[in-house]
Amino acid sequence: MAEYLSAVGIAVADLQVAARFYERALGMTSLQTITLPEMEEIILGFKDTRSAAVILMKYTDGTHIKNNDKVGKLVFYVNNISGTLEAIRDAGCRVEREAKVIDSMGGAIIGFARDPDGHQLELIQKAPKA
Repeated sequence: MAEYLSAVGIAVADLQVAARFYERALGMTSLQTITLPEMEEIILGFKDTRSAAVILMKYTDGTHIKNNDKVGKLVFYVNNISGTLEAIRDAGCRVEREAKVIDSMGGAIIGFARDPDGHQLELIQKAPKA
């Protein structure tokens, strides 16, 4: 089961322009930058809170975004990513990417799926403590 909603990702045309808007207009702070093979992301949030973050997503692999006005993904932290992915399958929904360790995210384990309406879900299990 999910513990809390962590973030909402939205596709943007220009990461820096979008980040400046959220920082200046809404007082958000850049918390992390992530570079993946298919996209770059800037995670914005509010310091010292556990409120949901906004992930600005710029696709770099030539993927055409048809619906920039729609949410890109919902991100949930989970205790057991394998069990959660199995529950998604059991509900008749599609797992897009099996759980995988992502070094640029501190060793967190990440998986992707779709909800019944096709919205992308990113599931994150924190890296095991050393």
